[in-house]
Amino acid sequence: MSSVLRPASTGHDPSTAGAYRPVSSHLAIAPPVSVVIPAMNEAENLPYVFKTLPDWIHEVVLVDGNSTDNTVEVARELWPDVKVVEQRGKGKGDALITGFQACTGDIIVMVDADGSADGQEIVSYVSALVSGADFAKGSRFANGGGTDDMTFIRRLGNRVLCAVVNRKFGARYTDLCYGYNAFWRHCLDKIDLDCTGFEVETLMNIRVVKAGLRVQEIPSHEYLRIHGTSNLRAVRDGLRVLRVILQERSNRRALRSRSRTHSPLLDTVRGKVS
Repeated sequence: MSSVLRPASTGHDPSTAGAYRPVSSHLAIAPPVSVVIPAMNEAENLPYVFKTLPDWIHEVVLVDGNSTDNTVEVARELWPDVKVVEQRGKGKGDALITGFQACTGDIIVMVDADGSADGQEIVSYVSALVSGADFAKGSRFANGGGTDDMTFIRRLGNRVLCAVVNRKFGARYTDLCYGYNAFWRHCLDKIDLDCTGFEVETLMNIRVVKAGLRVQEIPSHEYLRIHGTSNLRAVRDGLRVLRVILQERSNRRALRSRSRTHSPLLDTVRGKVS
């Protein structure tokens, strides 16, 4: 995939006006970028989230998980062109899948609504994608990353589960359960997401490896949630993540067995024997 990250022109060319979006004084991009934000009762945090989003992004898709506060109203005040999508199911995975379906950009970025992510980092994700990666995966433990919001139990669990995924699927991840990622839209056809909860990030990370997509980790800093409490439960959701890992491993073995059983070469040999 050729790079479309180019130096921004210093002069005005009517033939290319609107074709590129200025990212900085030195860079401009052609692909439209959609940012998906799943939110439920995050009205107090949205001002912090939207404040860091770059103005060159193509669209913001807010997936409202049946909020009982004024989450939607606040989002529309902060970003008048925001696309609001109502979530019909439950869970973060379901919200993200709903948001992905509503995106019109070539690049999709997923950002949490609790104020823990810095939208200014999006340029690093987009840079990785236009430079050849299919999937830009945020990592709090890559060199240059960090976190202010992880207990010892969550850190240990993340490390263990990450090691299991690396060993079982041949990945080289430094972080597994992080919700700040970006990818080209075509990746959705290859990973076919089908989960509803917090395990969605793990499922994505496993399936991009299984699909042979090019992954680049992006150092990212996770800040403390600003207001409210998280719906994440370390033990409960850790078990759901482990279940996804085991299911994906089992599916991989089944596919290998099926491919050996129904290989064209084996069918040819059987035909000669019969």
